[in-house]
Amino acid sequence: MALYAIGDLHLSHGVDKPMDVFGGGWVNYIEKISNGFANLTSGDVCILCGDISWGMNLVESLDDFLFIERLPGKKIILKGNHDYWWSTAAKMKSFFDSNMIKTIEILQNNCFSYNDVSICGTRGWMPDDEFNTAQNEKITNREVQRLQTSLKQAEKNIKLCFFHYPPRTKNTVSYDIISVMNNFGVKNCYYGHLHADGHRLAVQGPVDGIEYKMVSADYINFSPAKILE
Repeated sequence: MALYAIGDLHLSHGVDKPMDVFGGGWVNYIEKISNGFANLTSGDVCILCGDISWGMNLVESLDDFLFIERLPGKKIILKGNHDYWWSTAAKMKSFFDSNMIKTIEILQNNCFSYNDVSICGTRGWMPDDEFNTAQNEKITNREVQRLQTSLKQAEKNIKLCFFHYPPRTKNTVSYDIISVMNNFGVKNCYYGHLHADGHRLAVQGPVDGIEYKMVSADYINFSPAKILE
């Protein structure tokens, strides 16, 4: 049994928005994802760090969820900025149940246990120039609250944090989110979101007591990154 993470699958089985058009590493990316997951077993757990499906609603995303369902292991999903299909946890669970999807769990205002480790997280946020200060603060505060809710449920376990947005890049820092991680003693953080030229902005390794690792699919060659045995 092992714990893995990967972000930004950008699946599009139900809509016409394949990532192959971006060329480079994205060519044949669905096949690459399948091959990457072939290293996992049914007892493994993989965190999917957002931007999972291009579907605009749950129905449009169904074929993507069924693709994920066929991949080995248990999958824990969190929201990305392009997951427009995302709904309430209750609606998503009901939809998964009605379509016999049994290997996908939802990380939102909760946490999951893996041995003596707690899997915590939320979408996160990076300040956006398209939003005014008040809007950025509102979104940041919401994500801070969700992260706190997740971490409070972890009790005394070792806490791993998973995000879609990076809490820290080489030119931006989400101080409020990092402060929450520090307050709860988080030492390891995993994130996605950055692609192509954005890879150069990724912060990797230890910074002020937290170890950062980017797991965007195109950054890790579409093969889930092993975190723990």
